[in-house]
Amino acid sequence: MTDPIADMLTRIRNAYAQGAAEARIPFSRLKAQIADILSQEGYLSGVEIKGRLPRRTLVVALRYINQRPTIEGIKRISRPGQRIYRNARQLRPTRYGFGITILSTAKGLMTERAARDARLGGEVLCEVW
Repeated sequence: MTDPIADMLTRIRNAYAQGAAEARIPFSRLKAQIADILSQEGYLSGVEIKGRLPRRTLVVALRYINQRPTIEGIKRISRPGQRIYRNARQLRPTRYGFGITILSTAKGLMTERAARDARLGGEVLCEVW
C-alpha cells in the first residue's frame, strides 16, 4: 500500500456507503490523529484502538443524523506523488465554512481553522464535508 491515509479515507467512505456502524482500519498514529480530529469536529461518534502489536486496528464509530451520514464527502488532497503545501495566508474555509481541512503542521495535525489562528502552514492532507 503506497498511501495509507487514502486507504483510511476510502474505508470510511465505503463503510458509510454500506450503512455500517463502524469501520475497521489498520492502526498507525497518524491515522489515529486524523480520526481523533474527525471525532472532535463531530463527524465521527468515537475512535477506539483494539488489539495488540503487530495487529492493532483502529475502530471508527460512524455517526449518522436522521439516518444520513455526517460525512457527505471526504477527499485526499496531498498524495505521495504530489505533495500540496499551504502557508497560513493561503488557507481558506472549506466549502464556505461547512467542512474542514486537515493539515500536518510543525505543531502536529490540526484543522485549517486552528492553523490560521496559530498562523501556521503545512501539508494539506484531506478535506471533509
